[in-house]
Amino acid sequence: MKRAGVWLFCACLVFVLAACSGSPSSTAGDQSSGNAQPGAEPAKGETVELVMYSWRPEDKDAYAAFIAEFEKRHPGIKVKFKPFKSTEYNTILTNSLTSGTGPDIVQLRPYAGTRAMADAGYLLPLDDLKGIQEIPQPYLDAARGSDHKVYGVPLSINSAVIFYNKKLFADNGLQPPQTWDEFLQVCRALQQKGIIPIAQSGKAAYLLSITHSVIGISAYGGGDFVDKMVKGETTFKDPAFLDSIKKMQELAPFFPPDFVGIDDKDAQALFYTGKAAMYINGSYRLETFEKQNPDMPLDVIPSLAKEKGGDTPIVNWVDGSYGVVKASRHPEEAKLFMEFLASREFGQLFSDELNRVSPIPGVTPKHPLVQKMTQLSETSMVPFLMLVHFGEGTPTTKTAFEDSLQGMYINKLTVEQVAEATQASADKWFAPKK
Repeated sequence: MKRAGVWLFCACLVFVLAACSGSPSSTAGDQSSGNAQPGAEPAKGETVELVMYSWRPEDKDAYAAFIAEFEKRHPGIKVKFKPFKSTEYNTILTNSLTSGTGPDIVQLRPYAGTRAMADAGYLLPLDDLKGIQEIPQPYLDAARGSDHKVYGVPLSINSAVIFYNKKLFADNGLQPPQTWDEFLQVCRALQQKGIIPIAQSGKAAYLLSITHSVIGISAYGGGDFVDKMVKGETTFKDPAFLDSIKKMQELAPFFPPDFVGIDDKDAQALFYTGKAAMYINGSYRLETFEKQNPDMPLDVIPSLAKEKGGDTPIVNWVDGSYGVVKASRHPEEAKLFMEFLASREFGQLFSDELNRVSPIPGVTPKHPLVQKMTQLSETSMVPFLMLVHFGEGTPTTKTAFEDSLQGMYINKLTVEQVAEATQASADKWFAPKK
């Protein structure tokens, strides 16, 4: 059974994407069962080192500040932050855990990714951790195992949004669109001025599903449709979902030429250099743009309404969490670090340093756009359908959808075939939630 769990874990981690993908340990079966209680400091004069894996090397400086704050509070504990490229992280983590040389603390892919690790027996449950139950339940759902226990402290909330250059809009007499029809009008007007309307990359297929999550609202609405999908009351062949794919097809002329072969970094550059007026991706790109062009006036559009005055909810998902490896030699000290991650103090530090939306209640972002996205997340939020609910299967249904969208853009698949391929994938594993 253990061997089967390992293979399940490996398969899921290979195919589950994030938005936008140490000290030696013994094998999981030889170590703590998870009954150790947090709060135990190392004996006086002793120093414990915790090794922490992440897929965010670009956040290394911020983590140095976070860790320094933790170590100031717990002088007997040192935390070694070891980040890896997101595209290599799953393989590195899988190899380290299955070989028994893994870290103490790991960054967890959300939803199906965490569930695979928890079900394979690699993580300690954290339900009794101080502060964990203060985090809203929908965010904790991203860090649960099949046994419904919580195995991670959610780190940040991503929002899929349309970034736009306020100066380009103002210089061309344009207002931010609120509906799908207005969006198309803005795209045509920008194109006539020689400006690329949307800096879209299609080389990495996951970017297409992020764009679809925003655009899809204008076709199928928000939470009601998601609920119907999850309950099995409709399918990906629903006319409203078909319409969302057609809308993606309609946008192709407003993307850069040959966008399916363009890297996301090149698409980002088109936007922050002013060659493109809009860019659709996760809210985490805010920091990127402000580093590359701090003088560019930015704003975001959460989504597009089906008609004037309609709802424009913001699309959210949990961008991973941190958990404690069951085979850690220092589970109590690792849980102390988890308590720190679940605290309001850390949530505020995280939001201030990285301009991200924190899942911790009571955090007040200092950045106006992060404030805006936080407020929208609290009042008008819809989950990222493909990631939150269809991130399973081999390959995942999310991946099947993304690959099919790529096929549509190179004229290999029709709109109907995209929907059929996506539904065929879901039919292999999806069980409606009643």
